Amino acid sequence: MNDDRVQDAFQTAAEAVAWITGLMPTVGIRPGLERMNLLMEKLNHPHRRLKFIHVAGTNGKGSVCAYLTSVLREAGYDVGTFTSPYITSYSNRFQYNGEDIADEDLLRLANRLKPLSDELAATEWGPLTMFEMTTALAILYYGTVVFPDYVVWETGLGGRLDVTNVVTPVVSVITNIGHDHMDILGPTIADIASEKAGIIKSGVPVISAATQPEAIEVIRRTAESKKSTLYLLGERFRYETLSVAEGETRFSFEGPFRSLPSLTVSLNGAHQIVNASVALMTLEVLRQYYALIVEDEALEAGLKKVSWPGRLEMVSRDPRILLDGAHNPEGMQALADALRDVYSYDSLNMMIAMMPNKNHAESLRHILPMVNSLIVTEPDFHKKMNAAELADIAKRLQGELGGPRNIVVEPDWRRALELLQHKAEEGSERILSVVTGTLYLIADVRSWLLHQTNSEKGW
Repeated sequence: MNDDRVQDAFQTAAEAVAWITGLMPTVGIRPGLERMNLLMEKLNHPHRRLKFIHVAGTNGKGSVCAYLTSVLREAGYDVGTFTSPYITSYSNRFQYNGEDIADEDLLRLANRLKPLSDELAATEWGPLTMFEMTTALAILYYGTVVFPDYVVWETGLGGRLDVTNVVTPVVSVITNIGHDHMDILGPTIADIASEKAGIIKSGVPVISAATQPEAIEVIRRTAESKKSTLYLLGERFRYETLSVAEGETRFSFEGPFRSLPSLTVSLNGAHQIVNASVALMTLEVLRQYYALIVEDEALEAGLKKVSWPGRLEMVSRDPRILLDGAHNPEGMQALADALRDVYSYDSLNMMIAMMPNKNHAESLRHILPMVNSLIVTEPDFHKKMNAAELADIAKRLQGELGGPRNIVVEPDWRRALELLQHKAEEGSERILSVVTGTLYLIADVRSWLLHQTNSEKGW
């Protein structure tokens, strides 16, 4: 009997995942689309069979993807959702109708890609990166295995040179522009906006919630040069907040095609109204351009059902522990706003860890004045910021802004979490404990608190 598996590079999905994720520290990040285009040619361009909704931006990408996926599924469409980073396991990145890719599909597709990667590695192009391998695997999954009606397609980093930009979508989304990955994308808002605007394709409509004049100018100029219609929040569509409470935020929406007087989302924070409005405008454009059918009942139910792990997620009620992956200044401001507007407490304790390439002083400036006790730790990841260095920044700001009565440095995140829980249990007042910063920390804490297991977290 002929067994093709003898020729396969991997015998299990775990082997395949270990190899792919191992490319991150060995091959690293190599922005550019040359190798991806070459790979797509060798695979007979499976991405050309699919309708992509391409989502870029600094913050809110994941939430916008979650809203789009939920509403489209509620309306009866089959939906692929490709996101990064992942919170629990590598297979979270490749979802079809809310379910992770099956191990057998992941294994088969990885074994199809491995020889092509080896082939490229032997040429001047060099080996595929982890991002390229992962993106190619997603394209093969959606384009040759499950064939969804729409693929909600989140960029990894930037846009212009991000490997997800190998596709031509039916609509492009740029959620917002903020200070993130400045070591790669550039030092100014205009530089970052230019990279994000790189996903705009000729004639493909684009929706954005960018607010800074210099970002708007870049996005508008790029859209005009590509003859793409721009739907900008505040110009072509707008929202009004009706009420904000924990677990229920109501708002109205007004767009160029129609108005909706009252909608509800369960994700917390005023910024989620912005994300929901961006998703809603995207769906409205698809209704007009592509005859997408979404009944109002499906729209309302889809928005209300959305959950998104690690973003203002209350993972424990006794004690109350809130997780939020606020890893840049704009994310930290959104967290601070939510803590003021949505949650009630007498004392706020916080545990934080960061990656080394972030604008930490500006991030901490938003949150420190609210915090009673701060525990600084480190994520379990090969790249991380030293806890003592991050604590030094917090201590310098403490003199200027006030804030924590005490700042504790505990590099081991598990011991740091035990300290946070102990502080919550020993206090007599109403205490809210928040774990924030890099999603690598959020992923580990979430898996530990909910499942008593380690996460595979990563990009």
